[in-house]
Order: sequence, then structure tokens, then C-alpha cells
Amino acid sequence: MPPRILAIGDVHGCDAALEALLAVVRVQPEDTVVFLGDLMDHGPGSKEVMAKLIELKRLCKVVYIMGNHEELMRDAISGRGSFEMWERVGGKATMESYGGDIEAIPPDHIRALLSAQPFWETDTEIFVHACLEPEVALSNQTRDWLRWKHLGGSERPHRSGKRVICGHTAQTDGYPLVFTGWVCLDTFCLGGKYLSCLDVGQNEVYQASQSGDLRQFPLSKFS
Repeated sequence: MPPRILAIGDVHGCDAALEALLAVVRVQPEDTVVFLGDLMDHGPGSKEVMAKLIELKRLCKVVYIMGNHEELMRDAISGRGSFEMWERVGGKATMESYGGDIEAIPPDHIRALLSAQPFWETDTEIFVHACLEPEVALSNQTRDWLRWKHLGGSERPHRSGKRVICGHTAQTDGYPLVFTGWVCLDTFCLGGKYLSCLDVGQNEVYQASQSGDLRQFPLSKFS
């Protein structure tokens, strides 16, 4: 099997969905797995999701993009942000997965969180959590666009000409949002729909729900 780039949308602590999805795609050592951010918060298994990311790093290349929930968690546990605000927007479930004690978060989980990067690009794609300002160079994008701005569905392609693969904007029908220059893979797993993985080279989508439902289809279904 040739090396693959596998992009995974917002997990939000849905550990069972992630386990089922990874079992289907069968990650190989030569693959690159790109997590598009928001691994934690809301769902029951943020601790387990972070442990799986660390486990995958021992198997293959893993790219971890910082989402707005990574930013909130990082700032809350470092004291730079509001712990109470983070708990209100999903962090309470994350803390419960760690036993309710910030001191119980393993150091390797904190190191993994701090390793999250603002974006990642290849010759043909840009991977980002939330969105990009279309006419602005990648190096000049702001944290608001990278981690907080929602995708409207009518944005122009990025000036680079590369396809942007993102999450953050929940697609409540459970299917990716696809339009010229853009693919959004937040398919509302936390709301009972699906966690999505895109095989970037083959444009094939694999999905798993927290309850174990699976499905697969070509991205061209939405073109």
C-alpha cells in the first residue's frame, strides 16, 4: 500500500468513534495521520483520545493541528486563560475523563497538547482547524481565522491554489462540506453523527459513529 495522508475531523472526546475509525483505515507506518484539532471536550473520552494520539506517534507520522478547544485547554491549565470558561464549553467533560484533577493529566498528554501546530501544508493541500482568510498568505493568518472563524460555504479558494482541509464548522447532517477549494470534515460526531477520515490521495471518506456505525463513500459524491 502506498503512503497515505489521512485527515481526521473534530473528535471531541468521542473515543469509541476514533477507535472504530482507526480499525477501518488500518494505519500503516508509512502513513501520515493529520488530526484537524478539537480532540478534546464535550465527549466522554478525551483522556483516551489523547492516549491514542500518543500511541499513533509511535507507529507513524502524526500531525496535530491546534483547534480552538486545544487553545482553551492550553490556556486554562497554564493559567493564561479562564479555567471556568473552558469547563463551560466542554472542558468539564475533559477534566472528568482525567478524574477531575488537573494534576492527574499525564505529562506526555500535556506535551502532546503543546505540540499542536497552527497549520500544515503539502504541495497540494493546507490542513487547518477552522478557516483561512482567502487572500492572505498562510504565514500571515491570525489565530482567529485559524482556530475560531466558521466556514460559510461560499469562500473563494485560498490564494495559494491549494485545497484547504479543515474542521470546526459542524455539518449536522453528518456529511463533509465540499466546495471549490475547500473540504470541511467536522461531521458532528459529538452530536451523534460521524467522525470522518479523508484519505487525501484517494479522496475516499471513512466514517464511524460513537455507537459503532460505519460507512464509506467517495468525496466526489459531493462534487
